[in-house]
Amino acid sequence: MNQQDARLAVHTAIGQVAPDVDLNGLDEQSRLRQDLELDSLDFLRLVESIDESTGVDIPERDYTAVATVKGLIDYVASRG
Repeated sequence: MNQQDARLAVHTAIGQVAPDVDLNGLDEQSRLRQDLELDSLDFLRLVESIDESTGVDIPERDYTAVATVKGLIDYVASRG
């Protein structure tokens, strides 16, 4: 999966989990839990949404690698 496809998948998943987040002005350095204010349940729903839409499973041990929007995009692009 290329970066553009991964970005679209991540933005779509964030929009589903946190519909109040402005995706057009989304800073890719934003931290998912702190800056986007995703609680642990929202974060898990985001990970599940990514898995369902892309087939990319994100195990708990890799959660630190996907702590930011950019980290999640890069992770999905490299494994999708």
